[in-house]
Amino acid sequence: MEKSCRSCRKFGEKLFSKGERCSSVKCALNKRNYAPGSHGASARRKKSSEYGLQLTEKQKAKFEYGLRERQFRNYFEKAAKSQGNTGEALLQNLETRLDNVIYRLGWTVSRAQARQIVNHGHIKVNGKQVDIPSFQVKPKDVVEVANKPLIDSVAQDKATPPNWLKSNKKEYKAELVNIPSREEIETPIEEQLIVEFYSR
Repeated sequence: MEKSCRSCRKFGEKLFSKGERCSSVKCALNKRNYAPGSHGASARRKKSSEYGLQLTEKQKAKFEYGLRERQFRNYFEKAAKSQGNTGEALLQNLETRLDNVIYRLGWTVSRAQARQIVNHGHIKVNGKQVDIPSFQVKPKDVVEVANKPLIDSVAQDKATPPNWLKSNKKEYKAELVNIPSREEIETPIEEQLIVEFYSR
């Protein structure tokens, strides 16, 4: 079983790392709704301490956005320096990463695939090739595909982009309308627990 599926079972909820597969009957969590490992089926999920809950939420967010610890901490520190709610700022910075924008548009089935496509130079921002997945997309930035046949082969047909992205799917072109509010960010993450973890 793939690592991403094991992680969903570890956290006990779907993180949609496999795109449409996560919504189908093939989802590993549907078949085995218990922790991975040889004793996963017989072991009860232990009630976590406050620290344990905070740590789990941070790990879950790192996994969902595909970041290493240092990268994730840098995002938190940047959010902590901004005005307003730190948790919301953290999610806004993560959501407006170029790889996440590509994923939210439905041009790929996962963030990992989106990162690969950006790394290989198949994406342009405001007419210029960008090969950095962590590139921060800003309001009014126009994102487009340089290799349409490639995206045709991997795009999610049923994907509906969020309201903060204005998309022309036929042309594989989109604009970031605004920085999403917390209500516009669809993620199972409880960001306040992450703030509490780093504030210890």
